[in-house]
Amino acid sequence: MTAAFSFFWVTNFLTERIFLIGPMGAGKSAVGRRLAQRLRMTFADSDAYIEERTGVDIAFIFEKEGEAGFRKRESDAIELLTHEPNIVLATGGGAILSEANRDWLRARGTVVYLHASVDQQYERVRQSHHRPLLQQNDPKSVLQALFDIRDPLYRSVADIIVATDGARVIDVAQTIAGQLTSAQSQHD
Repeated sequence: MTAAFSFFWVTNFLTERIFLIGPMGAGKSAVGRRLAQRLRMTFADSDAYIEERTGVDIAFIFEKEGEAGFRKRESDAIELLTHEPNIVLATGGGAILSEANRDWLRARGTVVYLHASVDQQYERVRQSHHRPLLQQNDPKSVLQALFDIRDPLYRSVADIIVATDGARVIDVAQTIAGQLTSAQSQHD
């Protein structure tokens, strides 16, 4: 079986939906784009979807509506996007806080947890000014607190877990594709 045929087969028969979860800085958007390209699927990012629909960035929504307002918009986006066929969806880091979101992700596709250590997250996002939860005096402590709460939730819905510390985007996408192919082989 050729690699191209294998990925086509995986995409169409194992799952037509792949959902990437994980903390900020894990690489969900970058890996999602590469994975979608590799599997000939459509890429979507729930945060980008929200920004397109509202015409403002996530930081502005947090400022005007608070985290609760943003999480409501995020749940609406997740509910809609998890129905889309042939999609690789990158979710926001906090999407798994909602039980409904976790249920939709579990039930509607293959969930891939991109795991990144707090140190790696900090290195990747420390210069960012558009992450509302990190606009604190000690962003590394915030990242640790978020990780402590969210890691068990990510693990509870993940079908596949891939470590991204020090890994290149192309390698992470290849690892995910390989694990999907391996899972398909076990179902044959």
